[in-house]
This record gives sequence, structure tokens and C-alpha cells, in this order.
Amino acid sequence: MELRHLRYFRAVAEELHFGRAADRLHIAQPPLSQQIRQLERELGVDLLVRSTRRVDLTPAGEAYLLRAVAILDAVDDAGRQAQRVADGSEGRLSIGCVGSATYSLLPRLVRALREALPGVDVSVRGEMLAPAQITALLAGEIDLALLRPTVEQPGVRTETLRRDRLIVALPDSHRLADRDAVEVGELRDEEFVAHAGRGRSVMHSLLNAVCADAGFVPRVRHDVQETSTLVTLVAAGLGVAIVPEPTAALDIAGVCYRPLRPAGLGVDLAAAYAGDAAAPLLLNVLSVLHEVASSVE
Repeated sequence: MELRHLRYFRAVAEELHFGRAADRLHIAQPPLSQQIRQLERELGVDLLVRSTRRVDLTPAGEAYLLRAVAILDAVDDAGRQAQRVADGSEGRLSIGCVGSATYSLLPRLVRALREALPGVDVSVRGEMLAPAQITALLAGEIDLALLRPTVEQPGVRTETLRRDRLIVALPDSHRLADRDAVEVGELRDEEFVAHAGRGRSVMHSLLNAVCADAGFVPRVRHDVQETSTLVTLVAAGLGVAIVPEPTAALDIAGVCYRPLRPAGLGVDLAAAYAGDAAAPLLLNVLSVLHEVASSVE
């Protein structure tokens, strides 16, 4: 038995006429009749009652039609699903994200993906430092990483999404809180809350570089892995923090954000994925991601 036998039988059973069924199938009537006879012989039952005027289904034929239709519809649906997966409009994707983008970019990205690619099941892992994301990418635990470059891992490709300027997070009672902007040098005597050091965070290295350019070494009182924890400690008065501007989406009571000078201080946000080329699904997601990233203030 082949699928064509089921398709032939379905056409005859729905038309209840061999001539109309043959026209529907674009084949001649005699071969169609032969194929139905062959199907009945293989099953060992009569599916149709034939007369000179009409064709009717036997009880066995009615039961067989229900199952045949379900099988054919399932096969057709499987084919359509395979096409959707192949063109990247259906599938599963896991996204990792650094803390500063978790609260600004990620919610908008998930909404945009739900609208643009409703067949894609998206899961997210927020508050991941860049090294942890690279490890997860290479292990296949996530498919796309939103992180702060530079990434020097072989087998991982990156695409720059945008550049975020740096700002300073201060306790709202801080002596500099009433300033329109804060010079990096004015933070010389402050204690800092920073993202995890010892190579675990790009932002920790950037903090050291920015402060070095201003002529001092930052005194880090607390280093943390999660941006939400960092901002909470600033609000508690345990230090100040230099962060990417999207961190300001974390509107936690007790903290204020001010522009940082000199102007032009910033850090890139990039998308990273493993492999030499992106699969169709990932290409579709990257297209949406670039659009969303460029529109997030």
C-alpha cells in the first residue's frame, strides 16, 4: 500500500463517482478503478458498492475513509511543518542576555518575535555574563547570545547591534545626584559596585579602563553577577556604579542615573552565535533583533 492508494480512495469516497474522482486526480478512470480494486484486495474487504449509476461506501469503507483522511491530513501537515522549519518560520530558540539588556531590549524583542514569527517558541535566560553565554553557546544550551564584546572564542560569530553610552548609577542622596552630568574623575574617591571581575565580566574590565583614563584605580567594594543586584546595592548606599544606559530601565527606588563625561564613553551590544553561518531560523530572529535593537533608546 502506498499513500497514493489512500489519496485515490479518498477522492472516490468524497466524490462518490469514479469519473469526477479521476478528473480531480488528473488521471484516467480505468487506472483509478484498478488502484481501488488493488487496495480492496490488499485489505481483504469491499470499501465501495458499485452500480451503473452510483458509488456508495460500505460500512468498512466509511470507517476506512475516516482513518485515511486523518492519515493524509497528518502527512500534508507534516510536509507543511517541515517547510516552515526549513525556511525558519517555525522552531525553538533559546536566547541568553546580559543584565543591562535583560530589562530593556529583551522584553521588546520577545514581543516582536511573537508578532513576526508566531511559530517560533522562544525561551530566554537573562542576567548572563558574557563568558557564561559563550560557554552556553558552545554547549548548545542557548542558540543566541546578547552580550558585550569582545568575543575571541573560535567558532563563535558576532554581529554588533548598537552602542550604548555609559552612565553612572548613584544613591539618590549622593552629593553628585543633583548634577546634570558627572565627570569620571569626580568618582575618584568613591567606592564602586561592579560586575564580577577576574575575567568574568566585560563591564568590570571596562570600569577599570574608564577609571584608568581618568587617572585612578576604582575601589570596588562589591562585585556581583546580576545587574539587578548591582543597582539594588547602589540604592542601598553601598557604592556607585558605571553601567550601560539601558540599565536605567531598572527603576529601583533610591537610585538615580546621570550621564557620564567625557562624552562618547560607551560599550557595544552584540549578538553572538556558534557556527560558521546562521540557520534560517536564526537569520529570521537576527533580522527582528537588529530592528528592535536600533529602536530601543
